[in-house]
Amino acid sequence: MDFNFNLDWSKKTHIFHLKVWVLVTIFLSIFVLLIVFMLWCYITLKKKSKEKNIMLPVRLVPIVSKEIGIDQNSATRVHNNYMFSEKDSDKLLIHFKNDDNKDKNGDVIISQSDSFNYLDDDDRDNDDSSGEKKGCLVVNNNQPSSSPELSHLDWGHWFTLRELEIATGKFSKENVIGEGGYGVVYRGRLVNGTIVAVKRLLNNLGQAEKEFRVEVEAIGHVRHKNLVRLLGYCIEGTHRLLVYEYVNNGNLEQWLHGGMSHLGHLTWEGRIKILLGTAKAYVAPEYASSGYLNEKSDVYSFGVVLLEAITGRDPVDDSRPVHEKNLVDWLKMMVGARRSDEVVDPNIETRPSTSSLKRALLTALRCVDPNAEQRPTMSQVVRMLESEEYPIPREGRRRQKERH
Repeated sequence: MDFNFNLDWSKKTHIFHLKVWVLVTIFLSIFVLLIVFMLWCYITLKKKSKEKNIMLPVRLVPIVSKEIGIDQNSATRVHNNYMFSEKDSDKLLIHFKNDDNKDKNGDVIISQSDSFNYLDDDDRDNDDSSGEKKGCLVVNNNQPSSSPELSHLDWGHWFTLRELEIATGKFSKENVIGEGGYGVVYRGRLVNGTIVAVKRLLNNLGQAEKEFRVEVEAIGHVRHKNLVRLLGYCIEGTHRLLVYEYVNNGNLEQWLHGGMSHLGHLTWEGRIKILLGTAKAYVAPEYASSGYLNEKSDVYSFGVVLLEAITGRDPVDDSRPVHEKNLVDWLKMMVGARRSDEVVDPNIETRPSTSSLKRALLTALRCVDPNAEQRPTMSQVVRMLESEEYPIPREGRRRQKERH
């Protein structure tokens, strides 16, 4: 009987004249290989899925209109938030004191700014990590936030703080790149290689919670070429962290007053281009004091920034004589005395034309009018700066003339 069994398995088949046992072995081997391949595919896909869950999605910020609505809680100082990006704007010309970072024309391209003031090494604060476990939310419009405090945002993905600790070297002082309104800012690299700026808010009398909410609600839902993007945020107890895109070419305040001025000075054309970009996507800093904004307070703040760009001076400078300490008051005095040519930043190598300077000054003075009703809208400011003629007449004066 055993002989017959072996004989049957030893018979040749019609498939390439292979014996039965050889053919069965081949089929079994193929079956086993298919199972192994399917298991490998399953494990690989599962592993990739886990890796995606720990990576910060860089481009999942909800896309909205480029027009930023007024009367909403706003975010970050205008000095620090807005610059033209390299691919979305023309060159912004800067006269350098040395040959470093110049292109072949001797100019540099300013990219969109980060939101934080530059710090020298001596000014950096030693801000150690608390080592406390925290939950971190990252912008994601697919899932609702699981945090009761932020449930009204309708988007968010939880992360642990470990990713941010690893990214910033446990918030080491070597990675400190600046200060925001109420915190320390660190340069970090996420697990997916993305370079980010991590702002760790300081909870001074609850101000961290206030700034956190304002920035998440205002910047988190907006994407604009002139506005630094909020990529994610971290929340646990009284601790608040914000994760922004990282851009390393500085901001307007740094080029006028801060750590970038040693490289050179912005030209008049470069300053006007930056201000136009700011006006087209403006969010004022008043949220720091009240949390509520209106269009006219935005315009006043922009007017102060415009005056800074024209003069190269700080809004308030205690080192100057009494009548020059307040920038707005001093400039009004100079214009009233017909000394407008003397207010231009002396660091500008090529002075602006008389008409260009007059247009910028009149626009700025319109913006800082003590009477809020007499200030222009931001759309009017854009037209004023772009127009080759003098700023458009006040709506209030026009109505007064019509009444008479």
